Amino acid sequence: MSCLFCFSGDKLSPDERRGKYGDLWGQYADNEATFKVNLCGAPCAEPCCYVGSMICSPCAQYKLRHMALNHLEPGSGWRNYTCCQGMFGGCCCIQPGNMGEDGCPQCCMCLEGCCCPGMAVSASQGIIMQRYDLGLDSDDVRIIRCNNCLQICSLCASCLNICIDCEGDNAIVNCINLVADVVFCCVSGCMTARVYHEINEREREAPKGYRMDR
Repeated sequence: MSCLFCFSGDKLSPDERRGKYGDLWGQYADNEATFKVNLCGAPCAEPCCYVGSMICSPCAQYKLRHMALNHLEPGSGWRNYTCCQGMFGGCCCIQPGNMGEDGCPQCCMCLEGCCCPGMAVSASQGIIMQRYDLGLDSDDVRIIRCNNCLQICSLCASCLNICIDCEGDNAIVNCINLVADVVFCCVSGCMTARVYHEINEREREAPKGYRMDR
């Protein structure tokens, strides 16, 4: 995670807010409120959740989404579940809300956690951010920039690997992909632990009647 500090923590620029994912996270960029613990502090705040989410990410995302949905509407179970909570749009026949969520939301969430773990944790985080108007802290901004950098490096390396045949090129591409995978696991664990911590803290602070209703 120390490599993240090579990137600026300043607010996202207008160019960085473009595109599907730029639009998604850019809407939170100007909010002043932030999570109760920053991204890099989440493993210390919730160490068991952090480790557990990296050992079995699908199980962690299943639990986290259920917590988030029932935090926003106590007792709702899976009634308000849709694939990625509709935050990333759809593609061809894959359209949130039309994936059988009404009939078997638990199975759909299991598939989401297995096939799209990054989107799964982002969706759980997103619905909490929407409810409490939370913004991006400096760690979030660094993550976005680090991820963009890794994706560009991976794309360039893959293209060069196709166009240029030289000794060791496959090893370089594999190293870049390995770094990207390690960063993804660490970031996903941090995001999961932070959302888990936020939900627990807000429920501790909630009025007694609210906790009893849950």
